[in-house]
Amino acid sequence: MSNIERRPRPRAFRLEGDRTVTGKTPPQAEEAKQASAEVIEAEYDAFAREAAQLVDGMAGDEAAVEAAQANGLLRRYVFSWGGVFLSALSGLLSLALTLWIWGFVEDLFRRSAILGAIGLALAGLAAVAALISMAREFRAIGRQNRIAKLHAALAEAHASDDGKAARARVGELCKLYEDRPATGAARARVHDYVKQIIDGRDLIALAEHNLVAPLDEEARREIAAAAKRVSVVTAISPRALIDVMFVIGQAIVLMRRIAEIYGGRPGLLGFFKLARSVGAHLAITGGVAVGDSILQQALGHGIAARISAKLGEGVLNGLLTARVGLSAMAVCRPTPFVSEKQPGVSDVAPFLFGGDKTKS
Repeated sequence: MSNIERRPRPRAFRLEGDRTVTGKTPPQAEEAKQASAEVIEAEYDAFAREAAQLVDGMAGDEAAVEAAQANGLLRRYVFSWGGVFLSALSGLLSLALTLWIWGFVEDLFRRSAILGAIGLALAGLAAVAALISMAREFRAIGRQNRIAKLHAALAEAHASDDGKAARARVGELCKLYEDRPATGAARARVHDYVKQIIDGRDLIALAEHNLVAPLDEEARREIAAAAKRVSVVTAISPRALIDVMFVIGQAIVLMRRIAEIYGGRPGLLGFFKLARSVGAHLAITGGVAVGDSILQQALGHGIAARISAKLGEGVLNGLLTARVGLSAMAVCRPTPFVSEKQPGVSDVAPFLFGGDKTKS
């Protein structure tokens, strides 16, 4: 045969216990082996980095909301000398009012039995109305606490992707709006999603898109209308005191209206807790938001401020009112911002920035 097949040369092996050791590999074979080895380098994934930044941003916003709710809506009154003073003072005033009413009814009985009966009936009616008002007040506070706890539970279920917890919390979300006929179709869709979807994050995102997103649009319209009213009234009012009173009044009405939209209309005590949460949220996030939007508009692009100082005050007050509304929206919302983008001042009140379109 012309082509003689080359057979491999015999090699020697030695045994060291359970391990077999071969002879040294020739340098040429070692270099060829290294050259033929495939080198895989790690690739840079820009989408993974953007997703990580988005998750970090959502976690930061959610931490601010939870801190604000813990400082206001979920805050429990603990023992303090100021609280003891207010409780003792209100007790004394209630006792004095009760004694005065009792003495007044007795005096009416001395004058006439008919007048005494009428006075006693009116006093009893006032007492019943006061008890009903107190019951409604505590019910409103309980509903506010329920919404705040639901918000925190949904955020935790979304972060851990817990399907079982997500289904339970989404069921509570549907039950929260079962007294609103306008949400019937959305609640029916969400109930179907609960039966079909296993992934917790997807389920929470769908529930937010179907149930809460329409409420967000309504809240945005309320914020835009309040900001527009404040900016116009401030621009035309002759006195600074009128400006201050109107801005405060619009902020109170706006906070109560947004709480009502999301299902937690507060009473008197509940409004104090809500205002505390909104103030805490503004204190946590207000510095960044003001530096990013209000100061840029006032110093950089404030056409109205350059034309007239009064118009500039109107724009600034409108922006501040919008910030109060956005903070109330964040703390009153029953779900965190998952699939929906958290709005900013330029989203709810673009007319303050020279925009010609307002989101409806």
